[in-house]
Amino acid sequence: MDPDLLGILMFVIVITAIVGASVNGIVQKSLDYKRSINAAKSPEGGAKVTEMLERTQTIEDRLAVLERIATDPEARRGVLLAEEIEALVDGRAERLNEKEIG
Repeated sequence: MDPDLLGILMFVIVITAIVGASVNGIVQKSLDYKRSINAAKSPEGGAKVTEMLERTQTIEDRLAVLERIATDPEARRGVLLAEEIEALVDGRAERLNEKEIG
C-alpha cells in the first residue's frame, strides 16, 4: 500500500473519530437537558423545585435577620442578639407549621 494513501487514511480515521466524539458529546448534553426539563415538569421534580425555593427563602430570611443584627445601631448586643435569634427560630417554626398544614 502506498505510504501517502496510508497517511491520508489515518488522517481521515482520526478526524472522523474526533468529529464523532464531538457530536456524541453535543447529543448527550442535549438529551441531559431534555431529561432535566422533563424531570422538573414531573410532579416529583416540581416538589423538589418547590422545596428548594422554600429552603432558599428560609436562608434569605435568616441572612436578613443576621444583617440586621450586625448593623443594629443600638449597642445592647447581648439581649438584642438573644431576642433576634429567638424570633428567627420562632419564625422558622411558624413557617414549618404552615408548610405542614398547607
